Amino acid sequence: MLVVEGLTCRFGVKAAVDDASFQISPGCFVGVIGRSGAGKSTLLRTINRLATPTQGRIMFDGVDVTALRGRELRQWRARSAMIFQQFNLVGRLDVLTNVLMGRLATMPAWRSLTQTWPEDDKALAMSALEQFDIATLAAQRADQLSGGQQQRVAIARALVQQPDIILADEPIASLDPRNTKIVMDALLRINKHFGITVLCNLHSLDLARSYCDRLIGMAQGRVVFDGAPAALTEHVARELYDLEAADVMGGTPVPAPEDIPALGTAAAA
Repeated sequence: MLVVEGLTCRFGVKAAVDDASFQISPGCFVGVIGRSGAGKSTLLRTINRLATPTQGRIMFDGVDVTALRGRELRQWRARSAMIFQQFNLVGRLDVLTNVLMGRLATMPAWRSLTQTWPEDDKALAMSALEQFDIATLAAQRADQLSGGQQQRVAIARALVQQPDIILADEPIASLDPRNTKIVMDALLRINKHFGITVLCNLHSLDLARSYCDRLIGMAQGRVVFDGAPAALTEHVARELYDLEAADVMGGTPVPAPEDIPALGTAAAA
């Protein structure tokens, strides 16, 4: 279980995350919603320890994440895999190598420096690519792919880390509607088929209501809503988005489990 207690992250006098507290049980798909600048990205980066908390505590399965240093911190970052809005791939490298980067935390330094990948890791990376129907792209340079394909490569890289939790920071912000669905379906399959907890920042309330079991709403760094999508009221929606409720509450139905595509059946981007 992930436990966040009184988490605050300040940059100068500004609190990007302000006294956030919540718990997430294993296997949940949780959407973090709110306007740009609400603190969603800083929250995920602080959980992963890419940003340093000013106060508060992050616990995972009894381990104080906020106290980790050195090797233990690197191991935590492998267990809490990040997926970024801008993919964070190495464009000049091929797809397979980019996915194998997710195995660096498990390798001795000499292997990581020489990129001498064990055969088991190569097989694991190819399996991840196959699950998202992009194994045929393994030899292509990452910068030759479409945005949707690059994000699926990033998801495959996260999956080979064999994480306990995936932290997805606006993973569909730069994608068109078709690739948005492909990427969100991929995250949903990981969650349902592998039981990996997903914590996903989303600007769109419609998407959050369609894919997530639970929503955490943030405004000005504070958690102002935590509950089921159906429990989000007009008052809270206005606080989150500063819009008329009708503009944000008219979502689409949550897909039933039988509608979740099986692994290996993603549409081509």
